[in-house]
Amino acid sequence: MRRVVVTGMGIICPLGAGLEAVWERLLASRSGIGAVTAFDSRGLPSRVAGQVPDGALAGALAGALAGPDPSGPGGDGLAPQAEANRVGHFAMAAAREAMADAGWHSNGPEAEAAGICIGSGCGRLKALHEHARHHGGECAEPAALPFSQAAMIHELACELARRFDLRGPRRAVSTACSSGAHAIGDAARMIALGDAAVMLAGGAEAAICELGMAGFAAARALSSSFNDRPAAASRPWDRGRDGFVMAEGAAMLLLEEYDHARRRGARIHAELAGYGMSGDAHHPTAPAEGHAGAYRAMAHALRRGGLTPAEVQYVNAHGTSTPLGDDLEIEAVERLFGDAAAGLAMSSTKSATGHMLGAAGAAEAIFSILALRDGAAPPTLNLDEPSRRTVIDRVARTAQRRPIRAVLSNSFGFGGTNASLLFRAA
Repeated sequence: MRRVVVTGMGIICPLGAGLEAVWERLLASRSGIGAVTAFDSRGLPSRVAGQVPDGALAGALAGALAGPDPSGPGGDGLAPQAEANRVGHFAMAAAREAMADAGWHSNGPEAEAAGICIGSGCGRLKALHEHARHHGGECAEPAALPFSQAAMIHELACELARRFDLRGPRRAVSTACSSGAHAIGDAARMIALGDAAVMLAGGAEAAICELGMAGFAAARALSSSFNDRPAAASRPWDRGRDGFVMAEGAAMLLLEEYDHARRRGARIHAELAGYGMSGDAHHPTAPAEGHAGAYRAMAHALRRGGLTPAEVQYVNAHGTSTPLGDDLEIEAVERLFGDAAAGLAMSSTKSATGHMLGAAGAAEAIFSILALRDGAAPPTLNLDEPSRRTVIDRVARTAQRRPIRAVLSNSFGFGGTNASLLFRAA
């Protein structure tokens, strides 16, 4: 199997746009969660969200939409109105930064060995909702074509493939909240098996709209007790947690076959050493007892990477701030790590960003790689009164400097779909 490394990263999220700016704010214990401004949320029980700051998207996309008409030959396929294709614009912003960070672009024959794999849980949810409200059951042109395009999460992959001339493998992944992590892991396998030399991979989400928040609120999944204190709403492992906070954004990684990256003199951020998957086959929203699926996903990732639990110093937890899932994830990590759990740091960066759904796994993969690069475990905000005791250091409130040589990044989705990514220094 060929080795896979990360040579480029890009992100736009509630903490802003740009790799270093977002990382600096995360380590400084800043929160990107505030009152919902995207629509009138007064009729909903949850009125807080992690929204990309005003101006961040425009700044990240400056110049990205210049050029041919997106609807014509050679265009990038992006709708000019940000709200019409917000998720696509998030994906574009993160992808452009990842490509620039890697110092790579598709050129000639290389285009056929370069592909894309992107994940999203909801795709263009707001566009679909608005279309349904304005057109009802209309199927005649010109309404039907935009609707069908918006309904396909695969169209996100098509947009980026056209923009960056990626003619190799192309795949879209929709596995709920683990979509971004699965997209990265699946892309890495394509490289490892020789299907591609380069893959652009990650996740994007823009579901902060009336339909998206009402749906999750109806499932009683969202925090509703901190509408007057938005920054305190996402509180993984804390006794006062009452649900997750919806968030939006995108994160993209450029993955390369190791020798390909070395030949072109690329800077290597980390090696993607292992990828584990599992399914619970248990319940539409709740994890199985003991979070056995999480245990198996992490164990598979370690086995693929040839590492023991004692060789991992940091875990970026799924940690959504839900009453059941948080403590079960700790139970699974304790079971897997055994005596090594006492020296482990594990934090939930969703405490600062909120839950970016299908983009969460990709954003947290980036945070894990940056933790590896800088020897810094990012904090878990709002962890004031833990609901469960553990020997694991959950990095409460303040970032920690510590030696980090290998990290696990966990993503678990509704329906019991689990992914774990193992990164180590290359």
